[in-house]
Amino acid sequence: MPIVNISMRAGKPAAYRQAIFDSLYQALREALGVPEGDQFMTITEHEAANFRHGNAFEVDRSDDLVYIRITVFDSRTVEQKKALFRRIAELLEESPGLRPQDVFVNVYDAPKENWSVGNGLAQFA
Repeated sequence: MPIVNISMRAGKPAAYRQAIFDSLYQALREALGVPEGDQFMTITEHEAANFRHGNAFEVDRSDDLVYIRITVFDSRTVEQKKALFRRIAELLEESPGLRPQDVFVNVYDAPKENWSVGNGLAQFA
């Protein structure tokens, strides 16, 4: 049950944004075994004045940078996360054509009891 929040500069066409959604969903299915239909994602677009990045950690980023925050159950292994990072970069390079240097991913682990997916219930507690 990942929740994915993507932040990027404004101005990309709808097909570009859709390709990001599709590639991320495919990576989640392949690397984490996310079930069919488990798609909870948002894209937030920012004007240039409200979107900042640098080239820290010896990564040459461009203005096409996307920040991807993924919140998941705290049951994922380090190996699963490494596979996810790798697959996200590969798929986003294929479509919509993002350079791997412009893919910045952060995974947040949340205990299952911290989730309510509707109806005011703690379905996983």
